[in-house]
Amino acid sequence: MSNEVVVPSLPESVADATLVTWHKKAGDTILKDENLVDLETDKVVLEVPALSDGVLAEIIEPEGATVISGQLLGRIEASSAAVAETPKPAPTQTDTPAATLPAEKNSGSTAALSPAVRKLVAEHGFDPVEITATGKGGRITKTDVLNHIKLESNNGVSTPSATMSSPSPSPAADATPAPALPTSDRAEQRVPMTRLRAKIAERLIQAQQNTAMLTTFNEVNMQPIMDIRAKYKDQFNKVHDTKLGFMSFFVKAAVESLKLFPSVNASVDEQDIIYHGYYDIGIAVSSPRGLVVPVLRDADLKNFASIESSIAEFGVKARDGKLGMDELTGGTFTITNGGVFGSMMSTPILNPPQSAILGMHAINQRVMVENGEMVIRPMMYLALSYDHRIIDGKEAVSFLVTIKDFLEDPARLLLNV
Repeated sequence: MSNEVVVPSLPESVADATLVTWHKKAGDTILKDENLVDLETDKVVLEVPALSDGVLAEIIEPEGATVISGQLLGRIEASSAAVAETPKPAPTQTDTPAATLPAEKNSGSTAALSPAVRKLVAEHGFDPVEITATGKGGRITKTDVLNHIKLESNNGVSTPSATMSSPSPSPAADATPAPALPTSDRAEQRVPMTRLRAKIAERLIQAQQNTAMLTTFNEVNMQPIMDIRAKYKDQFNKVHDTKLGFMSFFVKAAVESLKLFPSVNASVDEQDIIYHGYYDIGIAVSSPRGLVVPVLRDADLKNFASIESSIAEFGVKARDGKLGMDELTGGTFTITNGGVFGSMMSTPILNPPQSAILGMHAINQRVMVENGEMVIRPMMYLALSYDHRIIDGKEAVSFLVTIKDFLEDPARLLLNV
């Protein structure tokens, strides 16, 4: 008896996918729910698990093939012997519960690795057995691989990893390692774009060609928010089990400002303007595959803790390649934070069909004049790119000033005044 391995149903907005990786070869024994194939779409990587135990009898579509929903990828021959051939783990020699065991060397199987981790392991030629796993259930996380890289580069001397203060990865942790170049002088190597990178390029060009995009700037004194965080961050973390960051204040300020300026929350559909009566805020997150924008649905109905925990979850899913298509579609307004990478100022590009995007930047101590005196304040530049077809300059400037006012007097966000 054989079972077919087929492409799962793709979202309505996705026409096809690219078969990136087969994790088994023809003739290999497989187990039910074991990941067989990675499929890359314009936005996410989909995993195709085995539906039964058996042996991979035939691979029909090779790596690199373009496939559509329901297309046959391979066949599994069901075999009761396949289960018997799979070695069972040796009985434990301790009565310590698994949940209390310290991090240890993993079993060496790559089946349980996320696509991002698997790619990083392969590119550095590591044996998964040698990597200390700290993830749930003994899984290897991307941080484990990065720590192993540091360990190797330091000749076995371990160094503590830095604690990230933002769900967005640091530049070093996030950047996809470049392919090894030939050692000859003036070397070049041609590498095809991933589907996600190609889609990003397409949408950026679309935004520039099909919108009348302008950018307005302002600056905000972050001292009031920093004072609130310093006073309540420990209690906030204890009560809500999530960190109090800056992003929740920006989301709240954006939502309250969008209520006052509905055209900034609108979109253009040919000759029509669509005014949205809801506030779905896209949060730009950098991932190993490129920039993705998961959407925080009904942000106006969420409190600070719910916003922070949702954004933290987006960051983890983005790094592990686990964001679903439903989490990446829609959105009425976007916030992007180049400040986590040290950006002082930039002009963010619109995320079509949205009509505006807010750019956050690095916080720097600067000399400011207040009441005729020079004082030092932690200042951040803000940038609002907008579609001038439906948003007038006065409206865009007023919207950004409103955000600035909310952030410099955050008590208004709590009192809705």
